Amino acid sequence: MFRFLVRRTLGAAVILLIISALVFVLFYAAPRDPARIACGKVCTPETLALVKKNLGIDHSVPVQYWDWLKALFVGRDYSSFGHCDAPCLGYSFQSREPVTATILDRFPTTISLALGSSAVFLIFGIGTGMLAAVKQGKAVDKVASSASLIASSMQIYVIGVLATYLLVDQWHLLDRASYTPFTDNPAQWAQGLLVPWLVLSLIWTANYTRMTRSQMVESLSEDYVRTARAKGLSARTVFFRFAWRGAMGPIITIFGLDLGTLLGGAIITESTFSLQGLGMLSVKAVGTNDLPMLLGVVLVSAAAIVIFNIIVDAVYALIDPRVRLA
Repeated sequence: MFRFLVRRTLGAAVILLIISALVFVLFYAAPRDPARIACGKVCTPETLALVKKNLGIDHSVPVQYWDWLKALFVGRDYSSFGHCDAPCLGYSFQSREPVTATILDRFPTTISLALGSSAVFLIFGIGTGMLAAVKQGKAVDKVASSASLIASSMQIYVIGVLATYLLVDQWHLLDRASYTPFTDNPAQWAQGLLVPWLVLSLIWTANYTRMTRSQMVESLSEDYVRTARAKGLSARTVFFRFAWRGAMGPIITIFGLDLGTLLGGAIITESTFSLQGLGMLSVKAVGTNDLPMLLGVVLVSAAAIVIFNIIVDAVYALIDPRVRLA
């Protein structure tokens, strides 16, 4: 197991390195010059050169990438900003604020959105899928399958606006979407994120309902499940001890990837409800050609996906006894 984790960690480092290099190259392929944007309407060649120096983009692309990469481990000195401690992701071209500090400030919003919605869609998605599998072919199964198919075809920006209009503006059942730090007021934190949780979890619940049903139906038809029934074990024991464990492996694998994606920033949900998380931060960075901010968000998003992928691979062997890691 230790060798496996070491290999996966080294592979993850290479993946993150490649992703950061690709983002760097794609940024410089864009038609807009960030220095000229920051320079303003009246921009002389001398002013433009000074702006490039202050932003740290007055060298060639390979040198800039090496400086950025090195700053992650040893920090970096800027002529206009001073010293940036490691891990240094640079300074925003637009706000002139440290990228690391900005991401840390926005990350709690995205974490809250991801974890809350994950709890909702896991409970309802897996529960509904298990019920549909047990009642296979009956009315409950047909209703659950039809509802999940309809829900999965919906779009967040449509459901979000509709939910806000009905639940908040018309019926006054829930509070308008907002973010309050959990440590300040846990109740207000939950109330402000309840509508985004419900909207984001609706589509994911539909996906996990169909996935769980499919896996449970397949698991219930396995030979070891039929053997357990033939031995006279109770239906509850057969369902949870044998069929459920065999079906949860692929679901947990997908959940690890989905959670990493959510932690990287639920862009559409945050934009719909104006939540200032990593998703909104990345949208603004793309719109303003803010390379340091964009690189920082991409690196955090990719790291979240890769780390959860490693965790899922390690946990998979503990859940499914058929899996063995050499």
